[in-house]
Amino acid sequence: MGFLLKLLAYAAGLAVAAWLLADIRFTGPSNGSAEVQEKLLPLLGVALILTLVNTFIRPVLKVLSFPITLLTLGLFLLVINGLMLLLAGRIAEAFDLGFTVDGFLAAVIGAIIVTIVTWGVDAVVGDE
Repeated sequence: MGFLLKLLAYAAGLAVAAWLLADIRFTGPSNGSAEVQEKLLPLLGVALILTLVNTFIRPVLKVLSFPITLLTLGLFLLVINGLMLLLAGRIAEAFDLGFTVDGFLAAVIGAIIVTIVTWGVDAVVGDE
């Protein structure tokens, strides 16, 4: 999946996660065209942060946590995905993008949602 496609897939996943979960949210208006106008650039910014975090930090964590991932039959990868979303949320807060993730459980559920949406986008668009 190309970088731009991955970025847009993560943006779609983040939008769905923020829509479904109360603990993952973007600040600003909550409906209408003002919501789209004020939240589009922060959404793309957080998607860029998440793309970079998943590209550079996640592989290192996967290698370091291989023994525990093996012991848990891969379920520890959910923890890693949640940590990546939490990290992206903290970085977004540092850049004042108006994106917050409140709690580890919300991050894990949000990461599952982002992953499912990303898989869906990849299935529709496909790899080149």
